Amino acid sequence: MQLPETRIIISGGGTGGHVFPAIAIADAIKAMNPEASILFVGAEGKIETEKVPAAGYPIKTLWISGLQRKLAWSNLLFPLKLILSTLKARRIIKEFKPLVVIGVGGYASGPTVKSAASMKIPTLIQEQNSYPGITNRMLAGKAQKICVAYPGMEKYFPAGRIVLTGNPVRSDIVHAVAKKDESLQFFGLNPVKPVILVLGGSLGARTINHSIHKGLKQISDAGIQLIWQTGKTYSEAADAACIPFRESGIRNFSFITRMDLAYAAADVVVSRAGALSVSELCVTGKPGILVPSPNVAEDHQTKNAMALVSRNAALMIPDAEAEAKLLPVLIDLVWDEMKKAELSKNILQLAKPYAATEIARIVNEIILKKS
Repeated sequence: MQLPETRIIISGGGTGGHVFPAIAIADAIKAMNPEASILFVGAEGKIETEKVPAAGYPIKTLWISGLQRKLAWSNLLFPLKLILSTLKARRIIKEFKPLVVIGVGGYASGPTVKSAASMKIPTLIQEQNSYPGITNRMLAGKAQKICVAYPGMEKYFPAGRIVLTGNPVRSDIVHAVAKKDESLQFFGLNPVKPVILVLGGSLGARTINHSIHKGLKQISDAGIQLIWQTGKTYSEAADAACIPFRESGIRNFSFITRMDLAYAAADVVVSRAGALSVSELCVTGKPGILVPSPNVAEDHQTKNAMALVSRNAALMIPDAEAEAKLLPVLIDLVWDEMKKAELSKNILQLAKPYAATEIARIVNEIILKKS
């Protein structure tokens, strides 16, 4: 349905788990209505300032960050940041005149969505996790719709406003499986040898990185190839460690830009259990080993992982056990064709590949109801 003059703000970010679903929503809105104008509002210095413009969308930033859980001098600045960010968010909204403001969680979404609601502009919240972040819990009371990825979210949000859509995944990843030949050529890999994809999220994962680093020779000797996203902080150490194994198909990257091809190449995926990673595993149907991060609110990554493990759709190794157990479990899974097929079949049943399109449809409904 064509909705000319549609102007929408999407706000949030801080990690790839917030930013990439936001971009997927924007792409779905543009697919439905190419004339729509979309503006992102993010936090200064965060990943969205790089990834959003790269996806072709304009972004404005707020001077905002979260409170540190431990005592830190930076916490003293939080009230000032919040006040200034709220004032700037209101100014952005007045200038852009959106019909709807979408919050995807993360630092910037709080001031932006709250300001929009106070200015009588309809808001929609997209919650990726099985345990919602504090920002979305605070904003939910005034949102017209709350799009969630997991059932049972009534304990956190007003039941009448919840829509179970799943998490938005970029369309290139939804269709990744068809790109197997292209992916092997892109990464320079041998089509005969199996491939492991290791992901620690956009910022890296210390335990996963250490486990893979220690096991590089074991992986190479087993005749297995590796695509390893390390995050920036581990990039230098991984570069040095991988040099002796380049010819056997060991590839490391601080960040993988063609994630669709990385999934296409992979026979098995190792990942944290952030909401985005779980959703991408589901839509690609890849057998996975999840290592939930212990450094998240209410241990929500373990809850995300258990939603798959309880359905025999993935394996899970606790972070504290990963350095001892990850490599042997991983190598066993690579060669266990029956187990891989079982995990793949079960995880595909949990996929919601059209979540972004469904959220875009709900945005259109809100606009039509307002007009």
